[in-house]
Amino acid sequence: MTITAPPAGLTIAEASEQTGLTAHTLRYYERDGLMLREVPRSSSGHRVYAEADLRWVTMLTRLRATGMSIREVKEYAELCQAGPGNEAARLELLQAHRARVLAQLTEVTEHLGAIDHKIGLYRQCALEGIDQ
Repeated sequence: MTITAPPAGLTIAEASEQTGLTAHTLRYYERDGLMLREVPRSSSGHRVYAEADLRWVTMLTRLRATGMSIREVKEYAELCQAGPGNEAARLELLQAHRARVLAQLTEVTEHLGAIDHKIGLYRQCALEGIDQ
């Protein structure tokens, strides 16, 4: 009888804890073809996540958190899964997304400035005891 060591890596619960995503979301990413590779399974059939898988999930999370659509995330994942040779397409996709994020950041900064202005007015009124 040979004893094999368990595969090195993290369970889905541990991966969930480290990424801040639910196990359901991690399974969705895998099922929808968003992972760079098929996540290997232990002999008992449980997923085993490597550090590289978690780095990839973190990137996906950042793309989504900055407003990239699932369609574009999937396109990016497919380009990366295809391997070398399509870096120009990846660059174009990320640069377009970056431009959208910068535009949103500019807009939010302007909104924040307006809020700060109002806060300043209300602070002044509070200091002077004036109702506004």
